[in-house]
Amino acid sequence: MKKDVYISIRGIQAIDGDRDVTELFTQGRFYRRNNSYYITYDESEATGYEGSKTTLKVEGSRKVTLTRSGAVRSHLIVEAGERNIGHYGTAGGELIIGVNTRLIRSSLTDAGGDLRFSYSLDVNSSLVSENEVYVNVKECETPS
Repeated sequence: MKKDVYISIRGIQAIDGDRDVTELFTQGRFYRRNNSYYITYDESEATGYEGSKTTLKVEGSRKVTLTRSGAVRSHLIVEAGERNIGHYGTAGGELIIGVNTRLIRSSLTDAGGDLRFSYSLDVNSSLVSENEVYVNVKECETPS
């Protein structure tokens, strides 16, 4: 069953010693299908991806797949102990990048919960950034 949820996302990106922190609070949908949890939300102008929809597919603490569709498209696989090649859309165009996962921790249940993952991005094996993402999912309260 799909649920309306509040989603809190905190992303930390480190590039050449500089850290950039981005926080997003939005509403979206949350559901479970075949032992995976799905978190979906519409991007906004604040994130730079206005007109896009993001879906996080969470397979326990072993794999997170980020798919962005719409105006800006991306497909990244963050998988414990693996390096994957992904497509990452930017305002300037699409990049093919390497994704090296350091950590995935999920305490998601049917009621919501927390997700944390960290990874590095590289282009042609040259480090581009170190990234940490914290996601909290809470059910929207229904009016009494």
